[in-house]
Amino acid sequence: MPRIHHPEALHPGQVLTLTPEGARHVQVLRLQPGDALTLFGDPVAGGEWTAIVLRMGRSRVEVQVQAHQAVEREPLRTVQLAVGMPANERMDWLVEKATELGVAGIQPLMTERTVLRLKGERADKKQAHWQAVAVSACEQCGGNRVPTIHPVRTLDDWLRQAPPAPGVWRGVLSLAADSRPLSQAIPRDPAVALCLVHGPEGGLGPAEEQTLRATGFVPVSLGPRVLRAETAALAALVRALS
Repeated sequence: MPRIHHPEALHPGQVLTLTPEGARHVQVLRLQPGDALTLFGDPVAGGEWTAIVLRMGRSRVEVQVQAHQAVEREPLRTVQLAVGMPANERMDWLVEKATELGVAGIQPLMTERTVLRLKGERADKKQAHWQAVAVSACEQCGGNRVPTIHPVRTLDDWLRQAPPAPGVWRGVLSLAADSRPLSQAIPRDPAVALCLVHGPEGGLGPAEEQTLRATGFVPVSLGPRVLRAETAALAALVRALS
């Protein structure tokens, strides 16, 4: 059954108009009145809602909400990624795959060695684009909670204005000799949320890593191989969720 993201509180029998993105998805799939679909994104009830297409217009689709299914497919552990944005289309790929794996949120960072430099309207458009990529990935993979793609920040601004919440275990991927294997360093209790930082191509600068260490981030390693920025972030996510 097609899955459509609709981020509002729902109730049985409700008739609603899908978002423009949802309507476009329904039209691409060539659904017709009477066809069934699944809605997710309810911020109150969570889970999924079955719905029936009522009317189709050129750019407008009306559906009637049916029954709620209290199903969730989220990992037991909450993991946030803060990543030095890789260049070209690799950030799109990272957002898509991290969403499929179950990341809770992604903080795009501009660091010393970041090739992709964004600010102002261009940064806002990129954030909206990546958020749409995350929605699409959830529609495909069955996740009912779309990860938040936060506004682009410099590393210093993020640490100053929006650091990880108290009680969150913090790690920074590092090639330093004193770094510990990630699988050994993270808390075993899955109730402990994690925040993992990784640099862009070329990694974090020495001063940046030192700043992170000074603010409580533990240096962790994925092994002796040097991975691409987007590969390393996903490998870290998989190990954190395992």
